[in-house]
Amino acid sequence: MSEKNCTWPGEDPLYRAYHDEEWGVPEYDDRALYEKLVLDGFQAGLSWITILRKRENFRRAFSGFNPEKIARYGDKQKTRLMADAGIVRSGPKIDAAIRGAQLWLEIMEREPGGFKDVIWKHVDGKPKINRFRSMKDIPAKTPMSENLAKELKQRGFNFCGPVIVYAFAQAVGMVNDHLVTCARHKACSGANA
Repeated sequence: MSEKNCTWPGEDPLYRAYHDEEWGVPEYDDRALYEKLVLDGFQAGLSWITILRKRENFRRAFSGFNPEKIARYGDKQKTRLMADAGIVRSGPKIDAAIRGAQLWLEIMEREPGGFKDVIWKHVDGKPKINRFRSMKDIPAKTPMSENLAKELKQRGFNFCGPVIVYAFAQAVGMVNDHLVTCARHKACSGANA
């Protein structure tokens, strides 16, 4: 690891791989955006590495993050999820994931551009390339994340405040917050859908 790279992943191989291969790469797939929003919601109050270590368990437990299946979850599935030690067992967060799947289906049915356009319109459909030189310069939230969080909440989503939404925006490449000295900054700046 070059000392010029982003320092937040530290030396953890899983975290470093996430940084090097995934974080900040523009994501336009509707289902993948839903998954990442749900996972960021589960992160509330926890560290991202905790969620990342449990991500495969989440995928297994939540039917591969297939919104069509999750939207139909009832009490039996909620009980199963609350008993699953491989995920974060939070009733409100599980309910938010299920409700989010139902809302995702509504958006996909009613919005011409689907979920991706609801999300990406907040950055005019293309990544905002930031030029931060220090981790301390990276904001926890921005007016964009406040607006997106407001829209998601108005649509009925939960666990999507402006800080969670900004972390989501970083993860899905809506904003490129790799430090300018990090090799991934240039790679993510040129990534196309």
